Amino acid sequence: MAEHLTVGRVAELAGVSVRTLHHYDEIGLLEPSTRTAAGHRAYSADDVERLREVLAYRRLGFGLREIADLVDDPTTDAVAHLCRLRGLLMDQRDRAAAMVTAIDRELEARARGIRTTPEEQLRVFGAQLYDAIGADYPATRRTEPRIAARIWDALGDARTVLNIGAGTGSYEPPDRDVTAVEPSAVMRALRPPGAAPCVAAAAQSLPFEDQSFDAAMAVSTVHHWPDPVAGLREMRRVARRVVVFTYDADDTGWRQRFWLTRDYLPEFADLLVGWPSLADLANAIGGRAEPVLVPWDCVDGFFEAYWRRPEAYLDEHVRRAVSVWARVGPQAEQRAVSRLREDLSSGRWAERNRDLVALDTAELGLRLLVA
Repeated sequence: MAEHLTVGRVAELAGVSVRTLHHYDEIGLLEPSTRTAAGHRAYSADDVERLREVLAYRRLGFGLREIADLVDDPTTDAVAHLCRLRGLLMDQRDRAAAMVTAIDRELEARARGIRTTPEEQLRVFGAQLYDAIGADYPATRRTEPRIAARIWDALGDARTVLNIGAGTGSYEPPDRDVTAVEPSAVMRALRPPGAAPCVAAAAQSLPFEDQSFDAAMAVSTVHHWPDPVAGLREMRRVARRVVVFTYDADDTGWRQRFWLTRDYLPEFADLLVGWPSLADLANAIGGRAEPVLVPWDCVDGFFEAYWRRPEAYLDEHVRRAVSVWARVGPQAEQRAVSRLREDLSSGRWAERNRDLVALDTAELGLRLLVA
């Protein structure tokens, strides 16, 4: 057994968990050559070489089924795999270098006191909304544990999970085998070390085979998809279970209950024009809709999160991490913020919304679609 490594040692050297290696064994992706006298997995040099290829492809964003096809390809030897991996990594490096150059230009402009316009920012980073607003996401858009519990519970016993519109990785379950999909280069770059592998793709055209995953999830992203219904149908195609956290565009009641859209930002209603009904979204996955209440101290800074903490909306960093403000435009934003600041200072906001102080949660149109 001297030429074999124990599962613990392999996990330590590779920077993965023993549980991950067990999972790879169970699905036939990496079966160790032998067992120790105590019955533990043990890995040969050939096993380690295969694991190196598996992990390299995984960290480049490939799904486990795709990786299995790649490493089992009888026409590709170890040298060919290394050449392919080198090419993929060089391409990734070039894209990262282009992003760094664009950021350097932005920093140089700000050092000279020049604030680039949203249009210029979009041209610099590409025509993705999140490429313009994503930089502030890590600071304010964090996983809200009470909402996460609902989402993870809805995933059921799914072991492999596809996260569509994954952003920086919020709400990705830590105990599942997650593959992320995110079209924005900026958002992909902001994913923390150790996050699930991320594929550059769009919801309406997922590069995965039918029923490739136990479950697919999408959190606070569907409203940015060019074709939400097509994207949801794609989720249904590639996964046996679908969980989507979104909002009900049909329900005007919550927009009247929410003081921000009612009193300061009526332009929000314009963003919902042409948006599919909640019934259409649910029908696309063959699922049901469940209400999700927003806790008063919600740590995920989405648009409705600060319903009992109005001062937060005066913080530009908070607003920059919410796509609504970018979509309504700077004039509407400046007017809304100015009026809110005045009303907070005069006490008018507190007088109008005094009933909110007694509430721990609010029903603001957020829904969980489950199929």
